[in-house]
Amino acid sequence: MLKEKLERITDWEAPSLREDMPHGDMPGDKIKIGEEHIDKATKIFPRLLEILKEYEDRDKVVLSVFGGSGVGKSEIASLLAYYLNDSGINAYVLSGDNYPRRIPLYNDAERLSIFRSEGLKGLVASGAYTPEVQKTLDELWANETDPDPAKAEEYPWLSVYQKAGRDALSGYLGTPKEQDYEQLNAILDAFKKGQEKICLKRMGRSEEERWYDVVDFSDTDVLIIEWTHGGNKDLHGVDIPILLNSTPEETREHRRLRARDGKTDSAFTTMVLEIEQAELMERAKTAKIILSKGGDFLDPETF
Repeated sequence: MLKEKLERITDWEAPSLREDMPHGDMPGDKIKIGEEHIDKATKIFPRLLEILKEYEDRDKVVLSVFGGSGVGKSEIASLLAYYLNDSGINAYVLSGDNYPRRIPLYNDAERLSIFRSEGLKGLVASGAYTPEVQKTLDELWANETDPDPAKAEEYPWLSVYQKAGRDALSGYLGTPKEQDYEQLNAILDAFKKGQEKICLKRMGRSEEERWYDVVDFSDTDVLIIEWTHGGNKDLHGVDIPILLNSTPEETREHRRLRARDGKTDSAFTTMVLEIEQAELMERAKTAKIILSKGGDFLDPETF
């Protein structure tokens, strides 16, 4: 049980970092820990220890660190795991980005296909579709500016297209259509039941880069999920959700610095981040800890 391990932690101070500190298990992910991440993690950790006392009679506890990538989710999850391990509480960081139903290339294509096909249907249903409209759309598609709200000022009918496409995209992003919550839920259930060895999925960026690693959880006390969708209602078994708040603009800038895709400044990426941000705000009330981009604690009840 966690009780004995928690009782041994007194007058906690953040340890110096080591090169072998744990991090998420997403292949090829780039994690660069800076002073901002350390400051936030050292703020969160004492509060996390207090919340863990509510689960001191447990053998296994699941945390999630969720939010837009611009807030340093991966880095702070890594630091929390490092602090727990250093304090005698064994932790493992699981990256939720290993569990989409499609590799990034195909998922990006599916997102765009949904937006455009449903946008077209919206134009047809409204009676605004004409051959001239399609010709203009062909040009917008070629330039990847069809999701740009500024273009709707030039072509008023585009607002109908954008709304229909955006509504459809909202019904896909972060849902079980896009993410394999069923598999993650099975992993969390097995972990909490004390299963010692669990197969965890690994995913690269091409179709042939899919495999599983067998991970030994026999000595692991805390499983930390770091993931944008770590607070989603379809993810079951998370005991302590931690929201790192950020804006879509901050998220987009962080993605650019990490070079996670080649179109971080596109109008479509901006739309995706705004939709994901709306989901995060909706789930904020379920978080037990919320930390702002500036490093302030926020009350989930009034957020």
